[in-house]
Amino acid sequence: MPVADIDLPVATSLLLQQVRSCTLCAPHLPLGVRPVLQVHPAARILVVGQAPGIKVHNSGIPFDDASGERLREWMGIPREVFYEPTQVAIVPMGFCYPGTGTSGDLPPRPECAPRWRQEVLAQMPKIALTLVIGQYAQAWHLPKSNNSSVTLTVQRWEEFAPAVIPLPHPSPRNNIWLKRNPWFAQTLLPQLKGLVASALA
Repeated sequence: MPVADIDLPVATSLLLQQVRSCTLCAPHLPLGVRPVLQVHPAARILVVGQAPGIKVHNSGIPFDDASGERLREWMGIPREVFYEPTQVAIVPMGFCYPGTGTSGDLPPRPECAPRWRQEVLAQMPKIALTLVIGQYAQAWHLPKSNNSSVTLTVQRWEEFAPAVIPLPHPSPRNNIWLKRNPWFAQTLLPQLKGLVASALA
């Protein structure tokens, strides 16, 4: 049983069973269906990623890779807090690994969010802070970003704070972006750690 399914209300448990039985995108998934998410009605922080990578697909644990290590550093929390579903929910835009393209993983499958997203998020009424990672998550959760680039959206983070914080993807592929944008570590990350601590207090 996934850790996020422990001590869940019946309605939430049934919904997650439906999500994990979904085959809507199956014909397009090179490794088959394996939704990866962490949900609990008591969660205070919502982490919105893109879609699982191949390592996460294999383990079934969200952000169980180098991106997750960096994200936890950004948030200022240890692994055991990150994977405590009553504290942190993890709901990517696409629940299953979409496959790899010419320049990295493919985008989240477009069928997933319209089918499941609102219903899953409705199970978590206590979310105090949402971390929105990457362009697909930001397009859905921050419609006022006017389809800006990730860089411009993250630069405007104060417009969305304190309830929502846009972030670049923590993947090692973004090391060049981080070097080109030192303000992110100097200005945004200290504020992010404070917001995370407040949400979990």
